[in-house]
Amino acid sequence: MIAALAFYFFAAILIASATMVVTARNPVHSVLFLILAFFNAAALFLIAGAELLAMILVIVYVGAVAVLFLFVVMMLDIDFARLREGFQRYAPIGAVIGGILFLELVLVLGTWSFADQADDLRLSPNPGGGLTNAEAIGRIIYTDYVYLFQAAGLVLLVAMIGAIVLTHRERPGTRRQNIGAQVARSGSISLETVPVGAGVKELGIRRPPEPEAEAPKVAHDAGHHGHGGHH
Repeated sequence: MIAALAFYFFAAILIASATMVVTARNPVHSVLFLILAFFNAAALFLIAGAELLAMILVIVYVGAVAVLFLFVVMMLDIDFARLREGFQRYAPIGAVIGGILFLELVLVLGTWSFADQADDLRLSPNPGGGLTNAEAIGRIIYTDYVYLFQAAGLVLLVAMIGAIVLTHRERPGTRRQNIGAQVARSGSISLETVPVGAGVKELGIRRPPEPEAEAPKVAHDAGHHGHGGHH
């Protein structure tokens, strides 16, 4: 009874936070709601007996991926108002793509069927043979589906390279470090010997010439006006 109540409680918070991820106007708030969704999903994994997946979700996704998203959103100066300007223009294309994805999900769910031993596995989440969850998942990933796992890694690598290529910009005038030139520098290039004469107190300081005093000119003008007034 307590496990069922905990499941519905965390599931409700998970659905609400996932909805806020896609509906929040502020991207920082979306990332924070995503972190909340990850925590609730981890709680559901704990209830299901998959403590390894729960810890991976908290450590990897919350501790690394979501925090990285938050840093990127807060550090980049993105003009979201400008990004939303073309929303109506590309809305029909997005609707077509969304419709295709929805039909694919309907086809997948229409042909979905539970295995015969699914009920028994649900009642006893721990694998048999004295294996723990971590050992069972490792055997499945790195033994039974090792080639598919490596293919997924290659797909992620290609996506990372594509993101770097698309976002890389050549900025003219940017100063870059030339390590070879720095190592090859000698004392004759870095230092300059300046002869210093006797009685010189300051080197390399050029002061602007002081402005001429304006008091004599003002006095001359006053005397001129007084003389004119006398005439």
